[in-house]
Amino acid sequence: MTDSPESTSRRRERISYGGGREALLRAAVRVVARGGLRKLTYRAVAEEAGVTHGLVVHHFGSRDALIAEALAHSVRESIGSTFEALGEESEGMMIGLSAMVEADPDIQAFQYELLLEARRRPELRPHIQQLYAEYFGATERELTRMLPKGATPALTQLVFSALDGLVLRQLTLGGAENTDAALDELRGLLRAVQKAQQEDEEPASK
Repeated sequence: MTDSPESTSRRRERISYGGGREALLRAAVRVVARGGLRKLTYRAVAEEAGVTHGLVVHHFGSRDALIAEALAHSVRESIGSTFEALGEESEGMMIGLSAMVEADPDIQAFQYELLLEARRRPELRPHIQQLYAEYFGATERELTRMLPKGATPALTQLVFSALDGLVLRQLTLGGAENTDAALDELRGLLRAVQKAQQEDEEPASK
């Protein structure tokens, strides 16, 4: 069933105000996730969002700006859920990586599409460096909260790489139960590190 001209006009009016920018960013993420970065055009985003392509131009001005802001949007949307999965509270543990991937796989696919495209297009590398800086920073903050002595850069990279690999595997092959089982093992390893650090601190406090 297609929309009538009246309903299309109403949708365009809604997107033009208030949350319009976020709606366009979500549309850009979906376009890239489903067709790759080569499919990202003003017209494709406009069609996905149900607006005129002039509105996309008005909000972002250039394709590079659209890519950068869509990437920042994807990080905002996914980073909280990713690192709550490592938390000690039961609510955070129940959210998990698998639920995050199932809730919005397009966001994860969008990020991996940019990662692969950056191998062929060096101008995209600053966007990827920003992406990983955000994730490494969040990983470090979470580990610092969990571990008495914090985490070394190597441990931070190891934990993030494990999370990143779990997300990619589930995104491509499915199997939320495998993600959950692996995440349980990762929590166990981190608890062992936490216990070892606590024991190292005990003699100094006596």
